[in-house]
Amino acid sequence: MSEDMLCTKTHEYVTGDAGKYQIGLTDYAVEQLGDVVFVELPEVGSEFKKGEVFATVESVKAASEIYMPISGTITAVNEDIAATPELLNEDPHGRGWLVKIDSEADDSEFADLLDYSDYREEVE
Repeated sequence: MSEDMLCTKTHEYVTGDAGKYQIGLTDYAVEQLGDVVFVELPEVGSEFKKGEVFATVESVKAASEIYMPISGTITAVNEDIAATPELLNEDPHGRGWLVKIDSEADDSEFADLLDYSDYREEVE
């Protein structure tokens, strides 16, 4: 899955195409957070611009705001992660996704996103 993943410098990822995307936190961010104990997600239908806070993740170490990597409208939230936040620790790029969005973001919104291998090089 990480091959087609684009990442932000604030450790969110976006994957998908044709205007339908899945957004979550990178494995690196989850490692830095430690054990996740609470995830607050937005409501379906909420609209966010690139860079706006759309979720909060609390771990035993800290609370972190999660930023929208591209503009879009929330079409689904991961109810499993709201009920079982440790899923984020177990499988951040799979079952630990946060939201799904519909987006008409143009290339300019993707311009500053890093592909996963470049992102990993930057954070290590």
